[in-house]
Amino acid sequence: MQKVIVIVGPTAVGKTKCGVELAKKYHGEVISGDSMQIYQGMDIGTAKVTREEMDGVVHHLIDIRTPFEEYSVSDFQQDVRRLIDDIHARGKMPIIVGGTGLYIKAALYDYTFEKSITNPQAMAQKYQDYTNAQLYAHLQEIDPGATRNIHPNNRRRVLRAIEIYETTGHRKSEIEEKQNHQMIYDAYLIGLTLPRDVLVERINKRVDLMMDMGLEQEVNKLIAQGAHDHLQSMRGIGYKEWFPYFKGACERKTVIEQIKIHSRQYAKRQYTWFNHQMNVHWYDVLLDHFDQTLNMIEGDVDSWIASSI
Repeated sequence: MQKVIVIVGPTAVGKTKCGVELAKKYHGEVISGDSMQIYQGMDIGTAKVTREEMDGVVHHLIDIRTPFEEYSVSDFQQDVRRLIDDIHARGKMPIIVGGTGLYIKAALYDYTFEKSITNPQAMAQKYQDYTNAQLYAHLQEIDPGATRNIHPNNRRRVLRAIEIYETTGHRKSEIEEKQNHQMIYDAYLIGLTLPRDVLVERINKRVDLMMDMGLEQEVNKLIAQGAHDHLQSMRGIGYKEWFPYFKGACERKTVIEQIKIHSRQYAKRQYTWFNHQMNVHWYDVLLDHFDQTLNMIEGDVDSWIASSI
């Protein structure tokens, strides 16, 4: 099986830096595993890797869509697998870096997606009069198994599960149960972690830095270009919180606090998800001695590579 290095973990933990350093050591190229960094013009709110941070390392799946385009888990799976083949064909090591767990698992495991008609706009219009609770209740009627892994307020995913049933006649949960959930690559999964209080402080500081860098202006520009809160891109943390503010429904300080709260909640969910879904090797990040963290990781990666030679 093809070898792949994967770096996961919550936001603000140091994944970007780790990915770049490992790419240098192992003659690799980075594949972004972040579902938001694919969007052009959404740089600050996604903490998108900068040219300086890339430090000459090739990065893929950055800025490949406009904010007005949809991008599915299936799209990501196809793109990542194509890139893994291409990177290996050129004698390099693919390194996936990101925190969007479902996307990364779909790329690495034997996930298959039922071919169905995909029309998010039509589905949204069809069920526009349904509240989130009513929509979730409808999904429970037709596919109760699907609701186990979908939050009632994740309207997009609820609609997608309904759409699969309506266009194929098969339940999303039944399709997933038929899969073996086996890894199709020889992947070494690196998880980066920090003490809870340290991570919370870093997340809060990151949001403050985003504000200093012009996050409000970035979102305002997107809205001026026609972006609205029903777009997939605008549902990301750092963007969705601004719509009530621009409609005059809340104050700026409320938006900032909401971004911090949602970021902290997301970080907690990321830990939980990776712990339950994938075989991750966790490493405590030493912020003041990051080289020591890298040395620990590289020692284990060296052993992993040598084990198959």
